[in-house]
Amino acid sequence: MSDNWTAVAMAFIALFLVGGIISFYKQGLKKGALLLAALAALATTAAVLWW
Repeated sequence: MSDNWTAVAMAFIALFLVGGIISFYKQGLKKGALLLAALAALATTAAVLWW
């Protein structure tokens, strides 16, 4: 059961990072948005693999 909680936590982290991507992009910080996109992809991958 704790494994599922870890996957859910990683999915929420990925969603949080997507919000950051939108915020950074609106501010014109494209390099920061690209970094957050990479981190969101890693968090999503971790959530899927952990599930």
